[in-house]
Amino acid sequence: MAPALRSRWTDSSALSLGILGVGNIGTVHLKSALAMDGVDVVAAADAVPENRRRAERAGVPRTYDEYGTLLEAEALDAAVVALPPFLHADAVEQAAAAGVDVFVEKPLARSTEEADRLLEAARAAGISVGVDHTLRYQPDVKGVKREYDEGRVGQVPYASMTRVNDFPFGRPPAETAPPSWAHDPDLAGGGSLVELGVHCFDVLEWLFGEVDVDGADVDRTLDSPVEDAATVLLRAPETATTISLHCGTYQWEDLPEVNTRLRLEGVTGTISNTDHLPGNFYASAATAALRNTASRLTLGDPDVFGPTFYLQAHYEALLAFCEAIREDETPPVDGADGRRALELAETAYDLAEASDDAIETPEVRP
Repeated sequence: MAPALRSRWTDSSALSLGILGVGNIGTVHLKSALAMDGVDVVAAADAVPENRRRAERAGVPRTYDEYGTLLEAEALDAAVVALPPFLHADAVEQAAAAGVDVFVEKPLARSTEEADRLLEAARAAGISVGVDHTLRYQPDVKGVKREYDEGRVGQVPYASMTRVNDFPFGRPPAETAPPSWAHDPDLAGGGSLVELGVHCFDVLEWLFGEVDVDGADVDRTLDSPVEDAATVLLRAPETATTISLHCGTYQWEDLPEVNTRLRLEGVTGTISNTDHLPGNFYASAATAALRNTASRLTLGDPDVFGPTFYLQAHYEALLAFCEAIREDETPPVDGADGRRALELAETAYDLAEASDDAIETPEVRP
């Protein structure tokens, strides 16, 4: 944070926050911020009128149809960048010009080159950059990390991770067309490797230290310009761990209760994220939702962790960012972490392309 900005913090002041983008994930961040003590959501921006109305109904005092206008008009301490990836760099650069710290939805950018550009703008302006890699904050993943760090299974020669989702399709039958940018590699930066893989790369290095990408394969099972499935083989030199990773986008009618699987095969036992889930996932979610409704009716504090632990993870990630910038500390998941995840994705793309090029088409003779 730039020295000129430090004087804004006092024990009694609230952090003034703006939300740039109030679509699906932007709404999650908005609701998280509204539930936080010491955070004042003063404005939101979105090009879609209904999204602006949603923010207004939630209690946001002012809305704008352009995030640049919001950044010029409002005296913010921080902003959440919940825009499509092709707008991240521009939004961060405009926030930097306004001296506003940023919490950026993943992926940080569409490429490491673009990430370098926005991080340089942030460095020059003295602003902090946090990245929403929420897997670190999911209770099940934190449980795996805790057991591993405690040495419960000793050295881990092999680990596996899977992450699947239905974005951008939605559960069939689809009621609305998916956002066009999600299927455009120039706008999204890629497919499943960027949408889902960056989360996994971040968690794997959080667990095992720096990892190397040894091989990769990407596939397009649908008629789409971006991959909807990717499998990556990694190696963690520091812990001598071999890791297999798969991420995919599937239009399932019934999604799994938890869309991430993480398993560590240790020399004295196994650690799995499934061991750290509620006994009955849906019953737990329903109970949290009922508590949340009751607390609103009685004017109590809402259960910001319900109805599912996904909301808990997003809440904790944004809260950790807000606490870090208030204390003039580096966010726990910062711009360098976001860039590193992109670097691993780009390496996987390069290896997958090289592997495809190496496969020779056999000559067919009559």
